[in-house]
Amino acid sequence: MPYPRPTLTQLRGQVAADLQASAAGSDPLLRFSSLNVLGSALAGLAQLQYGYTDWVAKQSNPFTASDEFLEAWAALKNVFREPATQAGASTPGQVTFSGTTGIALPSGTPLVRGDGVGYTTTSAATVVGGTVTVSAVANADPDGLTGAFGNCAVGTAMTLGTAIAGINSTGSVSTAFTGGADVETDDSLRSRMLLAYQNVPQGGAQKDYVSWALQVNGVTRAWCNPMGFGAGTVVVYPMFDAAEAANGGFPQGVNGVATAESRGTQATGDQLTVANWIYPLRPATALVYVCAPTQQAVPFTITGSSNFSAATKALIASAISGIFAMYGSPLGTTTGQNGVVDLSYINSAIAAISGTDGFVITAPTANIVGTTGQLPVLGTITWLP
Repeated sequence: MPYPRPTLTQLRGQVAADLQASAAGSDPLLRFSSLNVLGSALAGLAQLQYGYTDWVAKQSNPFTASDEFLEAWAALKNVFREPATQAGASTPGQVTFSGTTGIALPSGTPLVRGDGVGYTTTSAATVVGGTVTVSAVANADPDGLTGAFGNCAVGTAMTLGTAIAGINSTGSVSTAFTGGADVETDDSLRSRMLLAYQNVPQGGAQKDYVSWALQVNGVTRAWCNPMGFGAGTVVVYPMFDAAEAANGGFPQGVNGVATAESRGTQATGDQLTVANWIYPLRPATALVYVCAPTQQAVPFTITGSSNFSAATKALIASAISGIFAMYGSPLGTTTGQNGVVDLSYINSAIAAISGTDGFVITAPTANIVGTTGQLPVLGTITWLP
């Protein structure tokens, strides 16, 4: 049973009642009475003490702890807050400029994106055939807390921060910048920590691979498909919901194995980052593939929407996407997993939105059954009166 913490008003009332009962012949409730002022001050101090006690109680267990106290509880299970990472740090992005053949573009040259975000080249190259392509990494922010801002797609405009004679100052991204992630939030850290408390490592069990994948900066969801590519193989599907938000959270790169693994095609991009992390942790004989789930777009038809505002429709779309994020899985049903998203969950999520009375989902007409390797996402919504 929770302790009923008194409010400041209740504390003031208690102090005033005590003063009135103990100081005979006085009237401590008068507005400018010195006893009234002292009583209010004491009530305020008691309120602060109650607040501090509440805060201490929250930090005393891993379920409600926050900040450095949450990190301390997580460290007991060797779970640590993921720091911010810069786009291009693990797999460099590339930028292409046009110029005069033979002109060099040195390493360390500053680059500037159209919105002012800074990058720095990490390789030197010379103009050949009228173009030059260099690798680069996004510059870290002064506080080291953010990194997702550096992700950008192919075609994004880049400008040389320092003019170089013979090279056009304006170029574009030729290989996407990926892997940038902000410092991990308390909610994400708490989720991984509780997973570690609830699942004791078993030297390569299915849940171990999920835990290992979630240790990688930017990974927010992960699934493990044992023997996904045959006997002796393990397939891990990660998602980067924040770091790759511009791509729907789906990893950007080529599916494959770790750099040190010689039994398969090497992965690139986000997949390589996860594969390299898992490689030294896995059982020695396991051949681990890290793959990006493919999108299984699920279209919807919703009738009874004639009175829905644009805001209501946006909330409905968000609710459906949230259900897919919570219950969707790329493991399908053929692997013994529950790769099904119940339509009843979606109906309940929409019904909870104000102003949606009378809606009917006319398509799909049954639960969404997943396919191995595919992750269901919201497709086009058709609104009917």
